[in-house]
Amino acid sequence: MKFDQYQIYPGIKTAIAKQNYKKPTDIQYKSIPPILRGEDVLAIAQTGTGKTAAFAIPILDIVHNRKIKGRPDGIKCLVMAPTHELALQIESVFRDLGKHTKVNSLCIYGGVDQQPQIESLNKGVDVLVATPGRMFDLVSQGHLSLRRVEILVLDEADHMLDLGFIKDIRDLMRHLPKKRQTLFFSATINPKIKDLAYSLVTNAIRIQISPKDPVAKNIKHAVAFVEMDDKRFFLEDTIKNNADKKILVFVRTKVRAERVKKAMDRVGLKVDTIHSDKDQHQREDCMKRFRSGELKVLVATDVSARGIDIPNVDAVINYDLPESLENYVHRVGRTGRGREKGQAISYCSTEEKERLFLIEKKLAKPISRIEISKKEYQATLDISEGKDNDWRQLIANFEEEKMKSRKKKRK
Repeated sequence: MKFDQYQIYPGIKTAIAKQNYKKPTDIQYKSIPPILRGEDVLAIAQTGTGKTAAFAIPILDIVHNRKIKGRPDGIKCLVMAPTHELALQIESVFRDLGKHTKVNSLCIYGGVDQQPQIESLNKGVDVLVATPGRMFDLVSQGHLSLRRVEILVLDEADHMLDLGFIKDIRDLMRHLPKKRQTLFFSATINPKIKDLAYSLVTNAIRIQISPKDPVAKNIKHAVAFVEMDDKRFFLEDTIKNNADKKILVFVRTKVRAERVKKAMDRVGLKVDTIHSDKDQHQREDCMKRFRSGELKVLVATDVSARGIDIPNVDAVINYDLPESLENYVHRVGRTGRGREKGQAISYCSTEEKERLFLIEKKLAKPISRIEISKKEYQATLDISEGKDNDWRQLIANFEEEKMKSRKKKRK
């Protein structure tokens, strides 16, 4: 089935065609019809499968049709997202696909001045995309009313629970009409998510796109055994050999992110970071440059990059192995979006082998190995422009100087 066969407003079809969407993905094919019928949906699908468009397309059709029939003003759809970046991304999908409709969308989030957001709300909004903190701030201040919400969407629900938003989600229900359509989208499912989902939906259509391999088939992923102190040399080598590629690098912490950036700076490679210590304007600027291709290499933490849909990411590098299969799947899913091909490489040090074992155990199969001979390994270290900054090399040089000094004294 193609998008032009759906019974949706022609302006939405025009926008879909401009986005070069031809055939719906599995999650879109299974989600769009029940959402158009007004049914509650609980959808579980891999990251990168087109979940945002799966709910945005039918919602735009529903809200547009209700507007032209003269429904009262007010927010008709609320989309909740765990992070600023994901909220902005979702709103951009609504904006792009809704260009030829009467639907107005707005994104609100913390970390920036709330006054412009209040002014935009006062002008009238149909679809509101929000992070929990800023939304509750504006509700408590009386600037935001959710009494006319007809559709609630919880996106990246698993990540919202990881960030501790479960109480916020339950509190949200007090501000919404009981009679509403609820759409619950998540990349993973566990007992906590299942309990929350079934407490919010009514006779929901359950959709699960879960092949045996949770990593999308168009992503080639592999692991290379690299010691912790050598990872920067291998990253340097990868970046230099793929200068025209867009690469997303994942690390465990924001401190690690800055250390990796400094290591790449020392060898003249342009790299930037995104993490929670950056203010919102810095994060938005960084994402804008990475999306446009001006910035080729972005170093990110899990929280900052979760759910971000960046076009044409050629490769993901797990500089640090994640602690869970869920995070592994989310990370590698930043490449190979939709029908694109992608590649992901994980660097695994000796102390991370236990993590690798646990990830492979949950995958129920081994991850492909990148074989590096001792000669190739050493060559990667030797050709690094940052080798002079290597602490081990400095120590070796110091010991060598000491030996020379002793020999001179003996003479």
